[in-house]
Amino acid sequence: MNIYCKYDDLVSPIALKEHPKNRNKHPKEQIDRLAKLYDYHGIRHPIIVSKLSGYIVAGHGRREAAIKAKFKEMPVVYQDFDSEDAEYAFIQADNAIALWAELDLSGINADIADLGPDFDIDLLGIKDFTIDPADKEEQIEKEILFSFKIEVECINEQNQQKLSEELEARGFKVRVLI
Repeated sequence: MNIYCKYDDLVSPIALKEHPKNRNKHPKEQIDRLAKLYDYHGIRHPIIVSKLSGYIVAGHGRREAAIKAKFKEMPVVYQDFDSEDAEYAFIQADNAIALWAELDLSGINADIADLGPDFDIDLLGIKDFTIDPADKEEQIEKEILFSFKIEVECINEQNQQKLSEELEARGFKVRVLI
């Protein structure tokens, strides 16, 4: 295990306490991929632990991937929070703000040619990514011309997960929003 980030301490991932109010859930497939990425990239982000509560406030998925990869230690950074409210807001904001980003998959597809023929695209961490056919510009134009979207509001997370899985099974591209 190579560590490329700054940290305050190395701690057993099993000893780290998950925050009981972390509302971000990590599917097994995501944890499996992150463990694979650790093997390739090393560790480049520490787990953030609150000095106030002693709980993880960022890095629950990293903890799970470290356990899966059988790491004995993970880098940890300890941070101060003024209150439980501030700690809670940080957890939810850290989880939610990343969802605002949208990957430029056509740009990434164009970049793939520079990476070499043996590059494992799983190392990009992109779920269900496939390399586009040779005529990328025409494909991009078709996607722009024939891209239809709907937004569905679900009554709870379980309903959202079930609907998402059903639509993916039927061949639809699904992007889960919170």
